[in-house]
Amino acid sequence: MRRSYKDAGVDLKAGDAASAAAARVARGTHNERVVSALADFGGLYALGTDLEDPILVSATDGVGTKVKIAFALDRHNTVGLDVVAMNVDDIVCQGARPLFFLDYIGTGKVRPEVIESIVAGVAEGCRQANCALIGGETAELPGLYNEGEYDLAGFTVGVVERAKIIDGSAIREGDVVLGLASSGLHSNGYSLVRQVLLEDAQMALDREVPWGGRSLGQELLTPTRIYAGVIVELLDSGSEIHGIAHITGGGLPDNIARVIPDGLCAVIQRRSIPVPPIFDLVQQTGNIAPDEMYRVFNMGAGMVLVLPPSALEPAREHFSARGFDNFVIGQICAGPKERVRLVE
Repeated sequence: MRRSYKDAGVDLKAGDAASAAAARVARGTHNERVVSALADFGGLYALGTDLEDPILVSATDGVGTKVKIAFALDRHNTVGLDVVAMNVDDIVCQGARPLFFLDYIGTGKVRPEVIESIVAGVAEGCRQANCALIGGETAELPGLYNEGEYDLAGFTVGVVERAKIIDGSAIREGDVVLGLASSGLHSNGYSLVRQVLLEDAQMALDREVPWGGRSLGQELLTPTRIYAGVIVELLDSGSEIHGIAHITGGGLPDNIARVIPDGLCAVIQRRSIPVPPIFDLVQQTGNIAPDEMYRVFNMGAGMVLVLPPSALEPAREHFSARGFDNFVIGQICAGPKERVRLVE
């Protein structure tokens, strides 16, 4: 009996169709610095920078178990934005301008329409971040994933002038901490969210939430907000930023602590952060302690900037003019050993 790759669960024709569809979508993000065609073995990008001492900054991340919600609803375009956000919003914390992005999709069986939907979301995220989608990989791995499931990861590279790297070393006592509003859960804590809402409380994804006139599933698939583009614009304007923290896993305490120098403490006032209602639903349903909520979730502040007082109002005007709600959430003080203190 003759065997083929398709007998083993890998459909090369479906893979080719998925790759062709992804390439069509990705080309819409290209600029004059993209050198290679998407069929090449590697993505080529001309740095073409006028920086005196350019430093490349890279990141990789995935969407985590948020994809389980996409499987359940058979809706796949939003997780593409998530995977871009999780990467570009990391590298902008060091002042880097995102240049290009690559994605990886591993699945048990390639469904070209699903791959195209995912990549359409990735492309939209790249447009929001002003970077090019120059390549990716779709791997059909039968036996590794359950039917209808996939994993999604991304990789990005950006550039920053060495002298303008933001690493928190410029933070001083008296600096102000500014929070940028999140769009909700973003892409963190979904293992806990799914356990509390879907497993323990047995909430249906088509159940309407008490706010906003939409379903729980729509709320849980709300894309992660992409801040990189507007922060790069602020940096290009010459604004002084002493520190930036992307609030992902570890919440406000762990992520802000990563940029605070020894001998200083960011005192964060919880009441200054408008908490989206999805967090209240999770906390109340799961009887989760407040400290645990702030260690797991962004709690309404998806990105945090540390600014000298003179740069605060211009920064607030910049973000507000572009539709990014923002709020002063604390200040930098000297003294205590902990780098971040949450107070009421």
